[in-house]
Amino acid sequence: MIQAKKLSKKYGNLQVLNNVDLSVKAKEIVAITGPSGAGKTTLLNILGTLDTADDQPNTALQIDGVDLFSLKGKALARFRNQQLGFVFQSHQLLPEFSAIENVCIPAMIAKTPMKKAQKEGMELLSFLGLSNRADHKPAMLSGGEQQRVAVARALINKPKLLLADEPSGNLDSKTAAQLHELFLSLRDNFDQTIVLVTHNKELAALGDRSLQLVDGQWS
Repeated sequence: MIQAKKLSKKYGNLQVLNNVDLSVKAKEIVAITGPSGAGKTTLLNILGTLDTADDQPNTALQIDGVDLFSLKGKALARFRNQQLGFVFQSHQLLPEFSAIENVCIPAMIAKTPMKKAQKEGMELLSFLGLSNRADHKPAMLSGGEQQRVAVARALINKPKLLLADEPSGNLDSKTAAQLHELFLSLRDNFDQTIVLVTHNKELAALGDRSLQLVDGQWS
């Protein structure tokens, strides 16, 4: 699913990533751990095309057989919207929209008909135990409910790859544990490949593999 070679990123004089290779199989859950400042989020952002690796010899990134470095502009944005799902620590739900409206936003961007998007969005919310909260705005939802809405939003376009950055970082221990189990069910029910960044040892242990970044390199 993911074939990344020699990914490096430098900001000024700060080397954040240094020739990182990564191979992830389809339907695999890989946890990336490491201290703050190790380059975890930078790596995740490059995998998600939210950032770019430094241009240097032998650098390569393929996701599901697609050479991401060959995509530009609208083609890259289309790939990101349709093939990648994102879950962030801070949920990033739009406060003026209801749960179902937030879930449907990526589908609207992909020009999915509204009725189809809402039907599929409600199916996801139902799967996540939130069918009775679909019309509630984020301020009326708990932290755990907001994060599950964010997961539904990430899944609405049936992406090949789900990327999660500290998904349980703002949750209490009980809600975090529930979210951890949810990621396992996503792989089993939606055939998801998942790469997640976490400081949570319990979440990292649930994955098929746990990799540690230290100073921009695998330790």
